[in-house]
Amino acid sequence: MTGTTPPPDPNTSPSPPDPNTSPSPPDPKTPPPTPSPAAEAFGLTPMTALDVDEVLALEHRLFPQDAWPESFFYDELAHTASGPGAEPTRRYWVARDAGGRLAGYAGMMCVLPLADVQTLAVAPESQGHGLGTRLLGLLISSAREQSAEQILLEVRSDNPGAQALYRREGFSHIHTRAQYYPDGEDALIMAKPLIDLTAPSSAADLRSPFT
Repeated sequence: MTGTTPPPDPNTSPSPPDPNTSPSPPDPKTPPPTPSPAAEAFGLTPMTALDVDEVLALEHRLFPQDAWPESFFYDELAHTASGPGAEPTRRYWVARDAGGRLAGYAGMMCVLPLADVQTLAVAPESQGHGLGTRLLGLLISSAREQSAEQILLEVRSDNPGAQALYRREGFSHIHTRAQYYPDGEDALIMAKPLIDLTAPSSAADLRSPFT
């Protein structure tokens, strides 16, 4: 799925895209993606510190050049709703198959008015069953619940499969960060509006972080 990137400062908003490159946004009223029946067979639970070892192993399998270090996952979990005394600016989940094996994970940051997909990954043996769509839908729904106006993500330019999933679910390519990843690959910034941009006040609010 999408490659992971170092988590930003928890007290700042996600990096804004270039306002001069934004195309016409898709309809924000598009409902969350509908997972296939096979995807519903996976159990989803909030990620905890007990999951980190397995998540880290899958992270290195999927993203050998871009993998987060262990400390990043603990730092992110410190800002989830379950983190002791911390503001819940992060939400992370793990997916497990019927045998309890880790099948995938996903996480997002929300610092209003923006939400940002921090990571989304599905194990190779669990791909092809709609789990990526289900995890993405969970992130989108969570962003809406927190009143985010837009959700952003980064994806490697050499990952057309993930790009196709995001476009199918209403994301548009709005900016490119050249040579963003350690191996020199570009990062495509994609965004999905979660509010009606035809309303003047809403459109103005959405533009304000980018000025």
